[in-house]
Amino acid sequence: MEQLINLDKELFLFLNGLGSEQFDSFWQIITKQIYWSPLFIGVFYLIQKKVGWKGLGIIILFLAALITFTDQITNLFKHSFERLRPCNDLEVNQIARIIEERSSFSFFSGHASNSFATTTFVVLIIRNYYKHTYLLYLFPLIFAFSRIYLGLHFPGDILTGYLFGAIFGFGFYKLYLFLGNKYNFITKHD
Repeated sequence: MEQLINLDKELFLFLNGLGSEQFDSFWQIITKQIYWSPLFIGVFYLIQKKVGWKGLGIIILFLAALITFTDQITNLFKHSFERLRPCNDLEVNQIARIIEERSSFSFFSGHASNSFATTTFVVLIIRNYYKHTYLLYLFPLIFAFSRIYLGLHFPGDILTGYLFGAIFGFGFYKLYLFLGNKYNFITKHD
């Protein structure tokens, strides 16, 4: 385990070291969900075109539950493992490019888990309607990478977040199908 943690720190230093001051403000914008609002609105529009307003409302309720669930599991892990963020880890923060600091714990990334969970859920719902739906995965990839760039997460935090996010997104999709069929709220298009 020690060797894996050291490898994670080395990979962090490499990836974080690729940054430069001229791009710091760009990545500080990328890391904030509010700036992704046009993408979210566009995706909701595409969903609404296929499933109607009622279907969109139900999907939004599932997304809210998914984010709440994923966020709570993430916090449970963070408080159980208590892994320091790179910005607080004395082994790396003196040689890394630390752009932002947080005092909370690092393992695993809420940005990665929530973004991957919601993207997985949405992709599974609309994949049959739109040819290039899988391009939506660029969102969690870029969004979560910003956390490494800014010095807030190790790559292992991000990859674990992706894994849990994929599992939770898939699980909520299966729950959506099960309840949708049981209570007949999935339209013929779903």
